[in-house]
Amino acid sequence: MKGPDEMNAKLSRNAIIGYPAGIITGITYGLNPLFAKPLMNAGASTEAILFFRYGIAVILLGAYLLLKKENFRITLKQAGVLLSLGLLYTASSTFLFEAYKYIASGLATTLVFLFPAMVAIIMVFLKVVPSWPVWLSIAATFAGVMIMTGGAGTETVNPVGVWFSIASAFVYALFIVIINKSKVISSIPNSLLTFYALLTGTFFFIGRCLFSGADLMAGIDGGMAWCNLIGLAVLPTIVSTASLAVATRNIGATKASVLGVFEPITAILVGTVVFGEALTPNIIAGILISIVAVTFMIMLTKR
Repeated sequence: MKGPDEMNAKLSRNAIIGYPAGIITGITYGLNPLFAKPLMNAGASTEAILFFRYGIAVILLGAYLLLKKENFRITLKQAGVLLSLGLLYTASSTFLFEAYKYIASGLATTLVFLFPAMVAIIMVFLKVVPSWPVWLSIAATFAGVMIMTGGAGTETVNPVGVWFSIASAFVYALFIVIINKSKVISSIPNSLLTFYALLTGTFFFIGRCLFSGADLMAGIDGGMAWCNLIGLAVLPTIVSTASLAVATRNIGATKASVLGVFEPITAILVGTVVFGEALTPNIIAGILISIVAVTFMIMLTKR
């Protein structure tokens, strides 16, 4: 049996690894609009962008794993869970990119930050966290979202974009909880888990492109477009997904999710500084309320 000092040392190591990983996850995922918006503005379809995003990511990560001589073998049960994770992550990306068509990128990614509250709801049903701070924080978070979407100056917020963002948050929450709670995949390395999740997305978007008849090369012309695609594949995809797995496995689903606070902050800064998007008092107030609410929830809940 482990003594108190040994247990504390392990928790300390987990925190040292998990919290920085969670911060990296939020920052890198918040860079989605930095790379995606120029491609969409140039006329690239959502299907094409996500196909190249996942395809390039799989090639780069696969090459890295081969150099490491990683064992790619998995069981049938593990394949089933990894397929589910891949579909959830793919759905989250798809919904977020669809949201970009209807609302500002910073607001879209900020709405996706509802996922920590959704993680907490799921964990409540799994009897992992206390209920009262969770429900109180969820109420405050949704109040913040209502403020953000209810008054964006003279701009009208399209509800379609709002619902796409919320859908993205929900499936992302499921993705996090499964990584944290599934015993079937607990022995799979984080990099290999990421590879199989992205591989699922690649096949999904191959099928979607074939079905939709989308022109894969439309809007993808010149070195800058390919730089954006590579940036999209590396930072918000490989780095973000792998660091999320590291954070979730070290500090738990709810604590890892609250560090997603760096996601909307990053997205808002990108939208404002790079794309000149409006930063209204309503959006600022809503963001602050949501961030405070979710932070409060995580501070008063167990792993």
